[in-house]
Amino acid sequence: MRELARDIRKVMEPFTASKLQVKKSNTLKDLTSIAGIFHVSRMLMLTKTEHGPYLRVIATPQGPTLVFKIHEYCLARDVVSYLKRPNVEQSAFLTPPLLVMNNLSGEHMELKLIQAMFQEMFPKINVHKVVMDSIRRCVLVNYNKDTKLLDFRHYLIKLAPVGISRSIKKLIRPKLPNMSRFETISEYIERGGNLSESEGEMDGPHNEVTLPQEVRGRGNIKATQSAVRLKEVGPRLTLQLVKIEEGICDGAVLFHAFVKKSVEETESIKAMREKKRILKEKRKREQLENVKKKALLREENKKKSLQGIKNKQAMKRQPQNDSDQFPKGKKRKVSEEG
Repeated sequence: MRELARDIRKVMEPFTASKLQVKKSNTLKDLTSIAGIFHVSRMLMLTKTEHGPYLRVIATPQGPTLVFKIHEYCLARDVVSYLKRPNVEQSAFLTPPLLVMNNLSGEHMELKLIQAMFQEMFPKINVHKVVMDSIRRCVLVNYNKDTKLLDFRHYLIKLAPVGISRSIKKLIRPKLPNMSRFETISEYIERGGNLSESEGEMDGPHNEVTLPQEVRGRGNIKATQSAVRLKEVGPRLTLQLVKIEEGICDGAVLFHAFVKKSVEETESIKAMREKKRILKEKRKREQLENVKKKALLREENKKKSLQGIKNKQAMKRQPQNDSDQFPKGKKRKVSEEG
């Protein structure tokens, strides 16, 4: 679960607390109290119980809290290990990913809340001012209406020019092919560069676009066609929404996937929560009053102690007998009448 947490932080780069260290002594209240200082809008919390792992998505500072059960997950290192070319460009994590959501539109309250929650987790994009070269990654959130499960996927985006032969494609790559067996460049192009079928990508109208801007990569020129290719880099998550709570993990349940309560039960729970809240506020007031009383008592004891010290010092300064009042070697003058 710790490695999964690191993978999720990697997905949220660069606007995430990638070096956050949480100790066992830290509580959720400690994190929420400093969330506003660091401009944190969403918190993701992973927990593991005897029933399985859970993911909580919390909107700060007032909630709500979405609780998802993680049915299946796959770490990023496991996903990358199955790639044909497992090298992952670290420069792609310097900009935030593009969010793509599917099948989350509907009249149900929980779907609207899921959609709004995921939208606020990533920066908004202005389509008129966006720089296409800054969009290097993509996060897909797909909802299956039949199984009511959410699929969370993370991809790298690559663009490749189309309309040219595979031999030319290999020439414009950063790593040039071995042409020692050819006399001229034309011979290499005519013979197809001796490429295998596995080196060619199956492109078509489903992934070909006309570029409105120049994009990183050789051959991706403005107003030309390029194919959009996705490379999954993980992690993979299969989520199910369990419940929605008011506040931060301690409010009333707005939605539950398994438990349905009647109006009377809901009102009873609401009344009990209100009673607990009033009792908690009463105890808090009593604690504050006790703290004030102890502070006043401490101040009074301090004043008494200081006064006692002053009195003791004054007693030391006063003469105690006649020998202390008159110095040695000097006689008292007594009047005749005395």
